[in-house]
Amino acid sequence: MTKAYHKPLLLTLKDLYEDNIIYNSRPSYEDNPWLKAEEDQSNFLTARELVISKMPMIIHEACLTKRIEDLLNLVGEKVPDNIHRFKDKESYEQLIQQLTNKRNKIFFQYIHGEHLCDKDDYAIYKPKFIDLNNKSKLSQWTKGKYLPRRECVSVKEYEEEIKNWELPLVLKPGDELPTAGGYGVMICYTEDDLKKANQRIKEATETEHIIIEQFIEEVDNYCVQYVYSEDTGIQYIGAVKQLTDDYGFYNGNVNSDEVPQSVIDAGYEIMQNGVDYGYKGVSGFDLLIDKEGKIYAIDLNFRQNGSTSMLLLKNRLKDGFHKFLSYHAKGDNEHFYKVIEKYVEGGHLYPLSFFDGDWFGKNKVNARFAGIWHAETESKALQLEQKFLSELYDE
Repeated sequence: MTKAYHKPLLLTLKDLYEDNIIYNSRPSYEDNPWLKAEEDQSNFLTARELVISKMPMIIHEACLTKRIEDLLNLVGEKVPDNIHRFKDKESYEQLIQQLTNKRNKIFFQYIHGEHLCDKDDYAIYKPKFIDLNNKSKLSQWTKGKYLPRRECVSVKEYEEEIKNWELPLVLKPGDELPTAGGYGVMICYTEDDLKKANQRIKEATETEHIIIEQFIEEVDNYCVQYVYSEDTGIQYIGAVKQLTDDYGFYNGNVNSDEVPQSVIDAGYEIMQNGVDYGYKGVSGFDLLIDKEGKIYAIDLNFRQNGSTSMLLLKNRLKDGFHKFLSYHAKGDNEHFYKVIEKYVEGGHLYPLSFFDGDWFGKNKVNARFAGIWHAETESKALQLEQKFLSELYDE
């Protein structure tokens, strides 16, 4: 164990919320056409903020086995004792109702149905939380600035309105249903892409509005992050560059120490607007810069982000290059774990969470792991990751 792991966190989620707030990052079990995470992935998400939270959390039991205890021990951490556990849909929904009946409030990463809890049971009043994360309301939180050309139309009007746009373009759901990992964003370069997007829109019968948006040829893609509480005020905690494919699907983040002040200032303005509306907690805003240096806000997330842990753990990581990513096993969970353990012991892979597939029975479910690569240089970190991947999958 290196000395660096004994350094305190820059901030924890507990510093932002009252004692009766419980953190929950699981999507609802209810169907959502724009958030198609499978059940195991959704349960894996429940422990992503385990290290940075220090506040009560709702976590699936498969994320709390001896394997994560041993990995965290290697970096001087332990599984907190203020965890609320569940194992399936029934126990999950019962747990939420039990907790809210005892006058706790929950910080939901994703909205849940009214049959589970009242709008006042949200740490951020539910109607306000929906407004803050509704993609059709970006102009409200940017005060009309930093926006690409965009139009929000009803599904009934969509087929006619899309004829007025040229490719490439971007389509997004324009309602309160949450999205994640780029799944709800449809980047259309070709007529074939547009045809596939049109089919998805037709199948999403719950969606009433669609956003048609200008495609921005980006030079840089930042996620700038901020926190707010009455005690901390608004603080900029850093930025990451997002790794996405040509169609916007999320592939992790890397740290970014050189962020234009104009981007940081734009994000601060947006955070202030959200705070004025009643938001408290962590936010991450996706801001693009085009070749002319113009800033565009393409997505605003008034909630924790995948890379928030990487920013709040900066003190514990090696100075240099940091990369957040998750991995999953391919049939041999013991081998998967042993390779991860080796690299965590080596001091360049910081563990965040481990979904132990063997909790369901030997190799019945693939294990999953989220962590941070950290090394003095990008080349060294990526070299280590490639070696790790070859050991993980090339047996």
